[in-house]
Amino acid sequence: MKFDKIQIRVRYGETDQMGIVYHGNYALYLEMGRIEWLRKHGISYKSMEENGVMLPVISLSINYKKSAVYDDVILVKTQLKKKPSAKIEFDYEITNEAGEILTTANTVLAFIDKKTNRPIRAPKYVIDLLEE
Repeated sequence: MKFDKIQIRVRYGETDQMGIVYHGNYALYLEMGRIEWLRKHGISYKSMEENGVMLPVISLSINYKKSAVYDDVILVKTQLKKKPSAKIEFDYEITNEAGEILTTANTVLAFIDKKTNRPIRAPKYVIDLLEE
């Protein structure tokens, strides 16, 4: 399936007193990867919300293999797991500059109608953009 990569330099404020990235910040790195993945495929969170579709995370799984530290440049690889339906699922791999796997992860997001707060199928324009 389609994938994308982004680079992020670990900032001091993302680390604990030992200079190691605080575990909760990995969810932010995944979000950054996912938003850029969607944007590069012509899909904007902002535009979806303006058109009445929300995309909340309903499942998050992270496996920590090795620590990222202050000033590391990490690479977040985001990959669509399968064609979206009422949900869209991504797999992630975060590596350091040496190519070592730091973290693997998975998220599942649901397409939700903003007015009714009920699940809906992926909008046709999303499916069309992903099939290009």
